[in-house]
Amino acid sequence: MTTHRAQLITLARPLYLSLLASVLSGLVNTLWVAPLGPSAVAAVAVATTTENVLLGVALVFSSGTTVLLARARGERDPVAAGAAVRGGWVLFALVTPVVAGGGYLLREPLARLLTGGEAPLVAQYFAVSLPGLAVFYAQNLVDGVLKGTGDTKTPMRLALLTNGLILVADPVLIGAYGVRGAAVSTVLCRCVALGAGVAVLRRRGVPTGKGTPDAARRVLAVGLPMALDFTVRQGGGLVLVAIVARIGVTAVAAYGIAYKVLYLATMAFYAVRQAAVIHTAYTGGETRTIARAAAGLAAGVGIVAAGVFAAGAPWIMAAFGAGDDVTADGVLFLRCVGPYLVLMGAVIALGGVFEGSGGGVAGVTVAGTAVQLPLAYGLSGFGLAGVCAAMAVSMGVQGAALVRKGWSSGSAGAGIWGGRRWSAVGGRRG
Repeated sequence: MTTHRAQLITLARPLYLSLLASVLSGLVNTLWVAPLGPSAVAAVAVATTTENVLLGVALVFSSGTTVLLARARGERDPVAAGAAVRGGWVLFALVTPVVAGGGYLLREPLARLLTGGEAPLVAQYFAVSLPGLAVFYAQNLVDGVLKGTGDTKTPMRLALLTNGLILVADPVLIGAYGVRGAAVSTVLCRCVALGAGVAVLRRRGVPTGKGTPDAARRVLAVGLPMALDFTVRQGGGLVLVAIVARIGVTAVAAYGIAYKVLYLATMAFYAVRQAAVIHTAYTGGETRTIARAAAGLAAGVGIVAAGVFAAGAPWIMAAFGAGDDVTADGVLFLRCVGPYLVLMGAVIALGGVFEGSGGGVAGVTVAGTAVQLPLAYGLSGFGLAGVCAAMAVSMGVQGAALVRKGWSSGSAGAGIWGGRRWSAVGGRRG
C-alpha cells in the first residue's frame, strides 16, 4: 500500500496546483472588475459559476479519454490508446458546437434566467465566454490526454501559464472593454495555453487512431458517469446556497467566504481522486489496496485541514475584512465543518477508484444529495451548524454506500474491493 500511496501523491501534487490555478482565474477576474461596481462583479460571478457547471459537459470526453488511455497504456495496447484519443476528439467535435453555439444564441434569455431580470452585463460576458467554451473544452481534452499518459505536471504548467497571462491581460482588457474585456482576457489566455498543450502532444507523438463512432461511444460510456457525478454535486451546491439564504444575508455572506476557503482542502481531495482514476486504470488491479491508500490519504488531508480551519477561523475570516456578524458566522461554520471535510475526502477519493475501474458513482452522489438538501432545510433552524451537520450526514451516507457497492456483486463497478474491476464497455475483468 505504501507504493500505491507514494504513486498517488506523485500524481496528485501537480494536479492540486492545477486545480487551484483554475479556481483562481475566476477570482482574478472578480478582483479586476471590482472597481466597475457591484453589477460588474455580479455579472462575472454569475458567468463564471455558469462556466463551472458547463465544465461537467467537458468531463464526458476529457475524463473518459483519460481513463481509457491510462488503461490502454497499462495494457501496452497502442491501438486502444489511439482509439481513446481519437474517440475523445470525435465526441468533442459533436458536443462542443451544440453547447458553445447554442449558448451564444441563447445568451440573453440565459442571462435573464440566471439573474431574474435584465442582465446586459452578463449577456456581454456570455457573448464572448460561451463561444469561448470551444477553447476551454479543447484545453480540458488536451489535459485529459496528457493525464492519461501519466503526465500530470504538464497540465499544471499549462494552468499556471493561463492564469499568469490572465494576471497581465486582465487590467489592460478590462480597462479598455469593461466586463466584456474580462471574458476576452480569459479566452485569449486559454488559447495560448491550448496552443502550448497541442505542441506538447505533437512533439511527444501521442498515439492517434481512427475516430470511429465505436471509439466515441466507449469514451462516452466511461466519461458520462463521471460528468454526471460532477454536475449533481455542483447543482446540489447551488441549491444549498438557497437553503442557507433562509438563515439570513449574514449567513450567506459567511458561507460564501468560508466555502471559498474550503477550496484549499477540497481541491486536494479532487486531486487525489484524479490520481486514483489514473493509477487504478493503469494498474488494472489491486483496487482494494488502492482504495485504502487513496481514502486514507484524502481523509488525512481532511483531518489536517479541519484542524487548521478550526484553529485559524478568526484570522481567516478577518483577512476578508468581513463585518463582525459575518465573521462570527464564518468562524462557526469553519469550526463545525471538520467532520464533513474528513468524510468528503474519503468519499471523493473512493469515487476515483470506482471511475478508474470503469464503474460510476453518480447514483451514490444523487442519493447523498437527496439526503443532504432536505436535511439541511430541516436543520437550518440551528443556523450554519445545522447545515454543517446535514453535509456531514450526507457524506457519511455516501461513504457507506460506496463501501457496500465495492463489496457487492452483480452490478457495474461491483466487487472492486476483491481486486476485480468492471469495464463499462468491455465486461468484467479479473
